[in-house]
Amino acid sequence: MREPSFLILTALADGRQHGYAVMKSVEDLSDGAVRLRPGSLYATLDRLADAGLIRGAGEEVVDGRARQYYALTSLGVERLAAEVQRMRANASRAEAGLRRFRANEASA
Repeated sequence: MREPSFLILTALADGRQHGYAVMKSVEDLSDGAVRLRPGSLYATLDRLADAGLIRGAGEEVVDGRARQYYALTSLGVERLAAEVQRMRANASRAEAGLRRFRANEASA
């Protein structure tokens, strides 16, 4: 799963959000490393919806502009949980490799 998709699903794990709020949440979650532009955000939201990972969750008009809200589906929750597990396993392997590397460097 690409990082923007992971971060969007993570943002929506806190509850339904409209597009701009998702964009800001992704930026916050990534400490500013990932900044989605509207075109890439909505393309990714469309792909996630087509995959059944998110769904439209209502619309509101604020200051004369329609805001579309999005929410995780149960499949999205499962996919996010699986991705978290995969990332944890990868991080664990990387940490083990770093420990071995440092131990070898210390004994050299």
